[in-house]
Amino acid sequence: MAFQYKLSAPIFGGNELIYTQEAISSGQLATSGSFIDKFERKLGRKLKTHQAVALNSGTSSLHLALVLLGVKAGDEVICQSFTFCASANPIIYLGATPIFVDSEKETWNMSPELLEDAIMHRIAHGKKPKAIIVVHLFGMPAKMQEIMEIAGRYNIPVLEDAAEAVGSTVNDRYCGTMGDIGVYSFNGNKIITSGGGGALIANDSSLVEKARYLSTQAREDLPYYQHLEIGYNYKMNNLAAAVGLAQLEQLDQWIDKRREVNTIYRELLGRIPGIVFQDEPEGVTSNYWLTTILIDDKVTGFTNDNLRVALMKNGIETRFLWKPLHMQPVFRKVQFFGGDISKSLFQKGICLPSSADLTYEDQENIVGIVIKELAKTF
Repeated sequence: MAFQYKLSAPIFGGNELIYTQEAISSGQLATSGSFIDKFERKLGRKLKTHQAVALNSGTSSLHLALVLLGVKAGDEVICQSFTFCASANPIIYLGATPIFVDSEKETWNMSPELLEDAIMHRIAHGKKPKAIIVVHLFGMPAKMQEIMEIAGRYNIPVLEDAAEAVGSTVNDRYCGTMGDIGVYSFNGNKIITSGGGGALIANDSSLVEKARYLSTQAREDLPYYQHLEIGYNYKMNNLAAAVGLAQLEQLDQWIDKRREVNTIYRELLGRIPGIVFQDEPEGVTSNYWLTTILIDDKVTGFTNDNLRVALMKNGIETRFLWKPLHMQPVFRKVQFFGGDISKSLFQKGICLPSSADLTYEDQENIVGIVIKELAKTF
């Protein structure tokens, strides 16, 4: 159905039209062209410490990152359970096995304590994990200092899935820059978009160059096609990069606006008993890509699904929080370390419309439906 208020709609308010016209006029629409280079350089300057390779999706970025980390068939990779399937699917692509870890209550991301439990368990059984995939959900950074300390003790590389956290920071360090390799997504619903696209980032130039080489089918620099390794068709195209560059120029503006949307929701909903927001720990700045709430139906009298249906009937798009991967039928045989934290988040949570172009009046309209649902219970 068509929604009046979408969950996360793209906004094209900058140089998108100018840059795409330039890309079309240049005749370079595929995986070569000036906008790819400009986008990669602009992203690298934004991050300060890391270089970037522009790729065609966040999923391909994750897959390529695991290849660079040496993950092969038979290996095990620890992955956050409370996330989208794209965080774990590339593990399967490589013939490796995911090991799922539950969340902690504060950020809703990977529990450092359970991470260490999983590592020790697998080492005791002769299977030291090859890598760790930690995800920054809904723009909220995970507890990276603790996770990196644990990973360092066991000498296991960390892959940061920062698909939803472009621009989010921990003590002024950008998400994606704290692990060994980071990845971003610029899908159509993300805080900035290139239509479809992603990026792999690292501060090791040899990793970046290897990623760039493999992403273009591992073609050797010769006047004919020669390949010494298996490569991938993962490079971002020039037209997408033109859109991505224009969006990246507006990233700080969109972060400010999404944070404002979150603040207004807290103002309008924060005093209602039974509704809880995802909060920032000290030193953390979330881009609040999506504003998310938990609903205690014993207090409110309505569930997250009751609210979803009520809002949908009024042209308002919402979404449940991610269904944990250890609860997904496709991963039913995968080992899981944890309890019921991510399960409870899924059962109680909902994502509210968070587009950067929402007005105060829009949010009042959305919250008005929530209050109507609340009124039905009294």
